[in-house]
Amino acid sequence: MIIIVTGTPATGKTKVAKEIAKRLKYKYIDVNSIIKENKLAEGYDDKLKSKIVDVNNLNKILLKIKGNAVIDSHLSHYLPKKFVDLCIITKCDLKVLKKRLEKRGYSKEKIRENLNAEIFDVCLVEANERKHNIMVIDNTKKVDFNKIIKKI
Repeated sequence: MIIIVTGTPATGKTKVAKEIAKRLKYKYIDVNSIIKENKLAEGYDDKLKSKIVDVNNLNKILLKIKGNAVIDSHLSHYLPKKFVDLCIITKCDLKVLKKRLEKRGYSKEKIRENLNAEIFDVCLVEANERKHNIMVIDNTKKVDFNKIIKKI
């Protein structure tokens, strides 16, 4: 089974992905590490302060994953539906999200971009467009992982 965890940066993807992987005894896949190890960053966008990654090249590597795994990345919902059993979207209250982004040292522009992505449900909309089987988790407060595991 392949579970992807996606959402706006700082909505708690990594926390959710690691906990689900641990409880289900699945492999945890950190896409940022894969990007770094495979030199998939094709450049850097100074304005957005982020790496430029060709999603098709990233998907070629991710599609080689065998067995049970939880894939953690705001890019994971770009994987084809036929490869993914469950797409978990992490959400977060905007005030909490803003504080988390500020704590990370994001610029005002980057914070605004990510708040807009959360307001407009960019990851959810894109996952729906790809017809993923979706579960939404509000990660503002404590998450009931027992309830989530039962649904999986």
